[in-house]
Amino acid sequence: MAIPVFVPGPAFPSVPPRVLTVAGSDSGGGAGIQADLKTMLAFGVHGMSVLTAVTAQNSLGVHGAWELPVDAVRAQYWAVVDDIGVQAVKTGMLSSAVLVETVAGLLADTGVPVVVDPVGVSKHGDPLLAASALDGVRTLLLPVATVATPNLDEVAQLTGVRVEGEADLRRAADALLEFGPRWALIKGGHLPGDAVDLLTDGSEEHWLRAPRHDNRHTHGTGCTLASAVAAGLAGGKGVVEAVVAAKEYVTGAIEHGFPLGAGIGPVDHAWRFRGTV
Repeated sequence: MAIPVFVPGPAFPSVPPRVLTVAGSDSGGGAGIQADLKTMLAFGVHGMSVLTAVTAQNSLGVHGAWELPVDAVRAQYWAVVDDIGVQAVKTGMLSSAVLVETVAGLLADTGVPVVVDPVGVSKHGDPLLAASALDGVRTLLLPVATVATPNLDEVAQLTGVRVEGEADLRRAADALLEFGPRWALIKGGHLPGDAVDLLTDGSEEHWLRAPRHDNRHTHGTGCTLASAVAAGLAGGKGVVEAVVAAKEYVTGAIEHGFPLGAGIGPVDHAWRFRGTV
């Protein structure tokens, strides 16, 4: 029996932009690698993954985490980059100093836009980054970032700046930019009032506002936003355009977040498609 052979031509669609996520697995499917790949699909890009850790996780919290060996992380990365190629990379959970150092080195050798989500704690307050890894994030990972997307707890961990109100967002962004990312996106979602984020490269500022939705099911928000930004960059958008599109998408995903289990449910990555299938 003859084996079908792939022949490029009009019958085959063009290859979509390719985005690589380097992050941990969330067994509950709301955050981590799972959220990243769902977001990338929603943006029409081809998502690929490098697994850094496995977590036992559900709507109530993280019940265990197991880091993968550095050799396994490095092998996954180059298997994808050398053969398939990437247009952007997004990083998430890098639990230890050695993983941060390894991934930062891989990114420096790749030469594509990088979105760094410096994951420090889970939605439930579970620590996901060792204190010993913070210096590596500051000195190795942030300098290779096109966009860094910390929330208020993470920016306080990294810079010491505690944001109590909108007026503090600029100070937090300036402190983060000192570590070398091209752009800082400081997420002010934990502040009262509208959900306001500040995007800046130190010379221009963009204040992104969205109505706050009364919905506690927000698991995966940070992973989703960072992945959406990476998808936009891979598709050729500039940083500002990519972040604005990502903010719009994640706002809808939060609005449509749904309950799962007995705790905090996930945002809805498919909210744009509900009712169409």
